Amino acid sequence: MVKLILGNKGSGKTKRLIEMCNEATEKSKGNVVLIEKNNQLSYNITYKTRLVAADDYDIQGFDAFYGFISGMCASNYDITDIFIVSTLKIAGQDFDKLADFIGKLDTLSEKSNTNIVLTVSADKSALPESVAKYSID
Repeated sequence: MVKLILGNKGSGKTKRLIEMCNEATEKSKGNVVLIEKNNQLSYNITYKTRLVAADDYDIQGFDAFYGFISGMCASNYDITDIFIVSTLKIAGQDFDKLADFIGKLDTLSEKSNTNIVLTVSADKSALPESVAKYSID
């Protein structure tokens, strides 16, 4: 299942995602991964969560980011949850490409039985309906 935490900068998206990540880590019988642009959140998440800095892997664009995430799922069947902070900063600002990316992640999530939660710095009304439907309030 894919879920989006939407809102403009400073609206509390990252704080909410960190809370969800730490809760998932405590409940998970597998592995939980948090992907962020760089290593700023290392002191905010529990040590049991695998923290990945996207900048370390030179991810450029939504296709590369999807390949990165699907590679994680393919190489580790024990991943139960993936949390992604600042999706647009990592992959780009194109909302049409974001819509395709979210659709692919939804399919991957079902196939790999992995929950995926992303933060997107945008107002729900600015996004295509195909993306906005994944929003959690």
